[in-house]
Amino acid sequence: QVQVVESGGGLVQAGGSLRLSCAASGSTFGWITMGWYRQAPGKQRELVARITIGGTTVYAGSVKGRFTISRDNAKTTAYLQMNSLKPEDTAVYYCNSRFQAGDFWGQGTQVTVSS
Repeated sequence: QVQVVESGGGLVQAGGSLRLSCAASGSTFGWITMGWYRQAPGKQRELVARITIGGTTVYAGSVKGRFTISRDNAKTTAYLQMNSLKPEDTAVYYCNSRFQAGDFWGQGTQVTVSS
């Protein structure tokens, strides 16, 4: 089994920054991708950014140029640096880790951006 733990959420004013971390532990053999998703109240969960073990990244159009995803392969950890935050970025952010054994989700971390 794989355990995924997110951290780094919180309350920030518009224009501010936050850095989220996602650490995977347990049977982490065959790490494929790690991604951040978010879900705002009344909305579907959406992809924010994803990174492969080789470093290839994908971003949602709404965050491109503001958010940066990175990873530390040795620590099986990914980070999401969020700059120039907007109120519409408010959501619960979830980390998804894909391994050969399957997909594993964290419990989510709340990000609230005040105007």
